[in-house]
Amino acid sequence: MAAVEAAGPAAAPDYEAAELYTRVFRVGALGRCWRQQLGPPDLSLAAEAAAAELGCGAAELGCAAETAAELRAVCSIDMLMSSDKEKDPDVIPEDSSLLTLRIRKKALERREETIIVDRACRQETLAYEMESHAIGKRPDNPTDLVEEGELLLTLNIYYPVIFQKDLYKSAFFYFEGIFYNDKRYPECRDLSRTIIEWSESHDRGYGNLQSVKMEDYTFNDLSLKIGFPYLFCHQGNCEHIIIITDVRLIHHDDCVDRNLYPLLIKKHWLCTRKCFVCKMYTARWVTNKDSLAPEDPCFFCDVCFRMLHYDVEGNKLGEFLAYPYVDPGIFN
Repeated sequence: MAAVEAAGPAAAPDYEAAELYTRVFRVGALGRCWRQQLGPPDLSLAAEAAAAELGCGAAELGCAAETAAELRAVCSIDMLMSSDKEKDPDVIPEDSSLLTLRIRKKALERREETIIVDRACRQETLAYEMESHAIGKRPDNPTDLVEEGELLLTLNIYYPVIFQKDLYKSAFFYFEGIFYNDKRYPECRDLSRTIIEWSESHDRGYGNLQSVKMEDYTFNDLSLKIGFPYLFCHQGNCEHIIIITDVRLIHHDDCVDRNLYPLLIKKHWLCTRKCFVCKMYTARWVTNKDSLAPEDPCFFCDVCFRMLHYDVEGNKLGEFLAYPYVDPGIFN
């Protein structure tokens, strides 16, 4: 690993805290260093490179290249797709004769009522492990092919504590003291302004925070750390922790269709308990012996709990025992 330059971000990541995160480095500089050290065969996304690997696979299997190619075609993921393109694969038909689909349909209906993920099933494991769905995908239009030597970043985006409906376009990313605000639309507001003013009001030790337009930058322009928690905020107060877990050069076995990026490759299991009233926000309160609730215990978000159990002057309504609730799903 290259040493960190004293005057600014390094061109290659160097670990600041062992096994936690790297020191700050510039993403674009890292890509240039790799492209300078590697030759055209290493960066190629052409089908010839894939053919060479296919030949190696044929040698390992002890069969002809034609047989290996046929096996690869027959066992490909595309062969598992339905030939009927008009049907939505996520919709289970009412008159299905398959027992597994009938069981799955009942499980999904029960989940709609309770909004609790009870257990994993094989179909959902396949659906949530989506990394393999785009392996080797190439565009129909050659102009949509990813350029050779392009960097591929892997991000881990955590679920928020409070779930919000997508109503507003304002949003920002926060990386290394800079707020990258989404200003692509006239109705977008600078969500970082309040934070910057709060930081500067009493010199809280956060340094000189900056605010720029998100659309003027790409990841190649950023300086960041691998493994370090950053922030994405939208809908006013819906915050997601973001961790860059990997930065590497794209390979011909990766998805090379730029139209499919950003590419969702995995969904974490979200085992969370929603508010019984609005069924939108994560529960923040649990009540017992609640005269106003239909079940015991009953879970509420902060807004619904206060509206149901207290009047406008803050006086308690009905009889109940209330406790703060920390949902395990927020740690997923």
